[in-house]
Amino acid sequence: MSALDSLCPAEQLVVTTVRDFVDEQVRPVARQLEHTDTYPEALIERMKELGVFGLAVPEEFGGTAVSTPCYVLVTEELARGWMSLAGAMGGHTVVAKLLLHYGTDAQKRRWLPRMATGEVRAAIALTEPGGGSDLQALHTVARRDEDGGGYVVDGAKTWITNSRRSQLIALLCKTDPDAEPRHRGISVLLVEHGPGLTFSRDLPKLGYKGVESCELSFFGYRAPADALLGGVEGEGFGQMMRGLETGRLQVAARAVGVGRAAFEDALRYAQERESFGVPIWQHQSIGNYLADMATSLSAARQLTLHAAREADAGRRVDMEAGMAKLFASEAAMRITLDAVRIHGGNGYSTEFDVERYFRDAPLMIVGEGTNEIQRNVIARQLVARGGLDA
Repeated sequence: MSALDSLCPAEQLVVTTVRDFVDEQVRPVARQLEHTDTYPEALIERMKELGVFGLAVPEEFGGTAVSTPCYVLVTEELARGWMSLAGAMGGHTVVAKLLLHYGTDAQKRRWLPRMATGEVRAAIALTEPGGGSDLQALHTVARRDEDGGGYVVDGAKTWITNSRRSQLIALLCKTDPDAEPRHRGISVLLVEHGPGLTFSRDLPKLGYKGVESCELSFFGYRAPADALLGGVEGEGFGQMMRGLETGRLQVAARAVGVGRAAFEDALRYAQERESFGVPIWQHQSIGNYLADMATSLSAARQLTLHAAREADAGRRVDMEAGMAKLFASEAAMRITLDAVRIHGGNGYSTEFDVERYFRDAPLMIVGEGTNEIQRNVIARQLVARGGLDA
């Protein structure tokens, strides 16, 4: 049974609709847009029309909430066409789920209907220039203003994807810099563009082009009191850790999509290209590459779907999402390199897409928590849970 067969008919239609969009509209233009680092305005608009930005939003707020397995398969399809498009809806989905799980009724009513249509696109702002993987070592501070009616924010964030073109940013910051332990002083503010928020620059990148990743500066930025997610200070670290479970599943699915694109291109090339009078897949070394690529890809997809199903069962999936992200991203790196090998000299040419896949793959290794951090999370959970369930 294929992964698609496990979905209900309505969700199968969602995935196949996105698949058709990728084949008909994304793949023909992705290479040119990526090489010129052009923002894919028309493709984003089409994703809005297809309801991609509302896949985590319930019908009561105007969305079409799907199961997590359906969501990761949609992500895989988008990444198969161009990983940047999958990234364009990743942080947006995390913010939607943060609002669903922790937002006040007023926050849900204000933001979710417009997020469902893509009128409002959201980003998450976690990483700081000196913080790296230690999200508790924040220097961005939100202090109550003099009359207590809101917050004044000062600090900096970096590598914030989709931030310049967003309308809403979920900002992880300290509302109590002196709190011990540190996580008790951390909150999430739902901030909009305005005075005091500057997009310092767009960061140049190896891959993941088209969508912007920016440095953000907050200097005297004022946020109203009702911008506090959930209305209670000090809950932000736990809220964001739960949100990152979705984020890591999404990154795992992106890795599967990039790996699948590289494998499919390599398989097709190996059947068309001949050397010594036979298609090159018949040479044992090339056949072995293809076998290993397919095996790793299948395992990565199953790990990702398993974590997705566990999430829908209401369980914490920090370990499962970490495993999926770790395995899938490392597999994507190997698969894309092997695709370059199979293409030979053509694999180094920008006239073939495998060089793009090879440049996109490392992002999943370092993004949404490095794989070194994922191993730490997995090890802690193995000890806490007493091992793996049979």
